[in-house]
Amino acid sequence: MSRASPLLLLVSLGVLALAALALALSVGSVPLHLSDVARALFGQGDETQRIIVRDLRLPRAVAAFATGSALALAGALLQVLLRNPLADPYVLGVSGGAAVGALSAMLLSLAAWMVPAAAFAGAVASTAIVFGLARGAGPWSPLRLLLTGIVIAAGWAAIVALILTLAPEAQLRGMLFWLIGDLSSPPLTWTPLAAVLLALAVAMSFARDFNALARGEILAAAVGVDVARLPWLLFALAALLTAIAVTVAGAIGFVGLIVPQGVRLALGNDQRVVLPASGLGGGVLLLVADTLARVVAAPAQLPVGVITAMIGVPLFLVLLARDQPR
Repeated sequence: MSRASPLLLLVSLGVLALAALALALSVGSVPLHLSDVARALFGQGDETQRIIVRDLRLPRAVAAFATGSALALAGALLQVLLRNPLADPYVLGVSGGAAVGALSAMLLSLAAWMVPAAAFAGAVASTAIVFGLARGAGPWSPLRLLLTGIVIAAGWAAIVALILTLAPEAQLRGMLFWLIGDLSSPPLTWTPLAAVLLALAVAMSFARDFNALARGEILAAAVGVDVARLPWLLFALAALLTAIAVTVAGAIGFVGLIVPQGVRLALGNDQRVVLPASGLGGGVLLLVADTLARVVAAPAQLPVGVITAMIGVPLFLVLLARDQPR
């Protein structure tokens, strides 16, 4: 199939991101005109509107965009690392470790700020376990890393099931919301966005090496790529981005799978374009999904993970059909 212009796609995604942000700030239980949103952002106009926009909707929108960007960028990096277009941020057990940490904090009725802290600690611990076991005494390989991650993820899933079984009924709803993915009260706002931008900057500085590694270790080594260390940089960046996303919003599926897939179908496999486009596309997708989660069943709010699944399943099937050889 024909490829789109990289510059045109990046500009289009940037425009879509601004449009999605404007939509997120203007719609809700109290609809606002775009002019009211603009005045509120600059500290003008009605005080109630300023509180709605600056204190409620803007932090949630920024957190949603940062989380979606982190998941999509992590997915793009893991697909290079594992040389598998079906790899996603949750395949290596990072989200499972975060889930165990967060649910344990909820089960013990710890302070609210301890839940994201425990989730991040669980994600880091899971990353260290997978990193150590995959390295072992033998050479690194994508297959070894993938199998290690799958086994660790299965172990975390069993512990999550145990925690849900032991949890009092009054806590189950909050736990399930977190597991599905929820942005109703993100613990962090601007920090995840800064972390995503920093991770993207680091990844872009190695984009040429990633292109070579995606074609195989032998070819990458032949052109001077450090094939011993570069995979661990990929894994560390992907794990950090996944840990940040899961800490902010819980386990949200499909974003890290379908966005890099769609970008590659449109642009090819040049990581210099795929990485920033995936970051923008993931942010737009989750921002739109979170806006729908707020308004579809208003005044009730749906877990954003439900919306991403409803969007992601048919979209993935469409992308898969388009990628079939003719």
